[in-house]
Amino acid sequence: MLEDRTTAASSPTVWPTAYPQGYAVVDVETTGLARDDRIVSAAVYRLDARGEVEDHWYTQVNPQRDPGPVWIHGLTSEVLRDAPLFADVAEEFATRLEGRVLVAHNAVFDWQMIAREYARARREAPVRHRLCTIALAKELALPLPNHKLESLAAHFGVVQRRAHHALDDARVLAEAFRPSLRAAAEAGLRLPLHECRPLTEWTDRPAPRIGQQAGGPGGYGGYRPSSWRPSRKRPACPYPNPGRYEVGKRLKQGMRVAFSGDTSVERELLEDRAAEAGLHVATSLSRLTSLLVTNDPDSGTSKVVKARQYGTPVVDEAAFGQLLGDVEPADE
Repeated sequence: MLEDRTTAASSPTVWPTAYPQGYAVVDVETTGLARDDRIVSAAVYRLDARGEVEDHWYTQVNPQRDPGPVWIHGLTSEVLRDAPLFADVAEEFATRLEGRVLVAHNAVFDWQMIAREYARARREAPVRHRLCTIALAKELALPLPNHKLESLAAHFGVVQRRAHHALDDARVLAEAFRPSLRAAAEAGLRLPLHECRPLTEWTDRPAPRIGQQAGGPGGYGGYRPSSWRPSRKRPACPYPNPGRYEVGKRLKQGMRVAFSGDTSVERELLEDRAAEAGLHVATSLSRLTSLLVTNDPDSGTSKVVKARQYGTPVVDEAAFGQLLGDVEPADE
C-alpha cells in the first residue's frame, strides 16, 4: 500500500445539512475506454461527511483478456495472471461504496466501467449518486489551465507519486477533493451530484483466456492498438444528422460533434467513445455541427469563434460525458 499523506484540515463550523454523509473517492485503471473494456485495478478512499479520510483499499483485477495500454497503467498479463477476478472482489468493493457518493475525475467513465463489471457479475453496484471533480472545480471557478487531474492536484499542492496507479490517483484525488469540498461548504454551494442508474447490458468481445494467447503460449499476447480502441480512421457515421443538440435533451445518434482544446481524457479516446455511441465526430465546425465540446468556451480557437457565430450549442467535457451515457437511437 502507498503511504497515506492526506493531511487533516479544519472545516466550516456550519456544514450544509443537505450534503452527503460520506464519500468514496474512486479510481479505476482499464484495458481501454470502450463498452467491452475491463477493469485491471481499482482503488477507493473512504471519506466521512466532512471529507476526513477513514481508510483506503486497492486491488488488481484479472480482466481475462489483453490488459491493453500497459505503458499507461503498468499492469502486464504476467502481473495480472494471479490477480482475483472482478466477481471475487465485488463484495469487498461494494462495502467500500455502499451508502456513499462515488467521487471520481470524469466520474461518468469510472461509474460506467464499475457498473458494467457488476452487471457481468450479475450484481448491482450499491451507488446512487456520483460527483465529478471536474464539475466541482467548475462550480468553484478554480483557476485551472485545463481539467486534467495533475492540474487540479497542482492547484492544491498535491504531489503525484505514481501517475495512473489506481491507489495513488485515488489518493491524489482525495487530497484535492477535500479542500474542494470545504470550499463548497463554506460558500454554501449545491454539490453537482448525478444519479447513478444500474446497467443491465454490456458488450464483450471474444478474448483469449488465461494461459491461451493469440500469438504464442503463456499470456494474452502482445498489445495491439486495435485490441482496445478503434483506429484513427473511423468508418462514416451510418446515421443521418438529426440537427442541433438542444440543452436539457438527449444526444441523438447521427449528431455531428466537434471538440476543441484540452480534455482530461485523451482526445482520441474521447472521440472514440463518441463514435461508438453513434455520433459523427467532426474535425471542423460548420453550420451543420450539432454540438461543440470544450472545457474553455471563452478561448479564441477557430472552433469556439465559429460556434459563437453559428449559435452552435457548447458543453464541457464533464457534461458531454453525462450525455454519452444516454444517447437516443436514430430514427428508423
